[in-house]
Amino acid sequence: MITPQDETAILKAVDAVFDREVEFLAELTSHASTRGKEQSAQDFMAAELSARGYGVDRWRIDVADIAHLPGFSPVIGDYEDAVNVVGTRGTSGQGRSLILNGHVDVVPEGPLDMWETPPYAPRIADGWMYGRGAGDMKAGLASNLFALDALRHLGLAPAGHVFLQSVVEEECTGNGALACLARGYRADAALIPEPFSEQLVTAQVGVIWFQVHLKGIPVHVAYAGSGSNAIEAAIPLIAALHEMEHRWNAAERRHGDYAGHNHALNLNIGKIEGGDWTSSVPAWCVFDVRMGLFPGQDIGEARREIEAVLHDAARSHPFLKENAPAIVYHGFHAEGYALSQDRSEGAAQAISALESAHRTVTGGPLDKIAITATTDARFFGLYADTPALVYGPRAEAIHGFNERVELESVRRVTQATALFIARWCGLEKI
Repeated sequence: MITPQDETAILKAVDAVFDREVEFLAELTSHASTRGKEQSAQDFMAAELSARGYGVDRWRIDVADIAHLPGFSPVIGDYEDAVNVVGTRGTSGQGRSLILNGHVDVVPEGPLDMWETPPYAPRIADGWMYGRGAGDMKAGLASNLFALDALRHLGLAPAGHVFLQSVVEEECTGNGALACLARGYRADAALIPEPFSEQLVTAQVGVIWFQVHLKGIPVHVAYAGSGSNAIEAAIPLIAALHEMEHRWNAAERRHGDYAGHNHALNLNIGKIEGGDWTSSVPAWCVFDVRMGLFPGQDIGEARREIEAVLHDAARSHPFLKENAPAIVYHGFHAEGYALSQDRSEGAAQAISALESAHRTVTGGPLDKIAITATTDARFFGLYADTPALVYGPRAEAIHGFNERVELESVRRVTQATALFIARWCGLEKI
């Protein structure tokens, strides 16, 4: 039983270690951990866990270990550079267990001249820390770790097993979290502090990534009429995909958590390339697409509709009707997940514990939100029968320029996380 005096002591303990937490976050943010370059950040995470006496498990993800599992996303190339780190907090095991999950990978920073200061030279101004990944989601990794540090500051530890996961691949497949499940990490609940402004995520969309490969006929531009421009051929196909996006967002097709959201499913043409020479009609074009799905929407059916839309649009093109576009799936193959549909006693108790912790810290109720992005929560909720709570700090410009996270929000999330651990796992003296 956690008393009001215990709660006050835990809140003060977070304050006592918070300067170190900010320093930790700055160091972690300084590592440019884009896909394939996460190793130095994972070295740092492993060293910090080891210094605290955690059992550290570090391994390279093997596609063969996970390719057969539900939730796997197809990949191009190998995983020689994909490394997960998990720290295990030893305990008596008398309390409930918990996974504290976060991803260390970040998205590319884009043109550096559009940042006010270098993205991997974190700075603090007006209570915010700036830097790529500071918000999404290295602040969450920091709050996970320092919530436990605050308890240790009081001579306390969780009474149940706690697994701190620092995973890769969240931004493109989720296979890092899936690899943790394949390795045997299970718990009674999971907490993922993604940056959604101290709100509990009740539902998240699914995501499909795919590429569309188009062919054309290359000729000298002086004779352009005798060729077929593969780049221009992409334009009506993209328009057809946007028409499909509109249909998928229709009111009668919406999941209940998104009933009031007019455009929850977003299609994005995230990358396009093609051609070889400015004065040659381009013979090829490839464009990359991201499309959202509602929870419960079947991925197989979604793929079939996407393919039908593209092939139907291609039939109106004089060259593509005889040279159909090729569709390649790689990256996200993610189902949607709704915590709101988890009627288990464990989910109810976990949500109640977080609500209580949040109220103690903020003085107000825990707001709920259905998000239009995906997170690794789906692996725990859909494939491991584990309620997954997504609750993290306030951040702005994630995936954009001058990404930043509010430090006082990080403090509050760390406090709420420490209280949640105390309520969920119970406490024991070190």
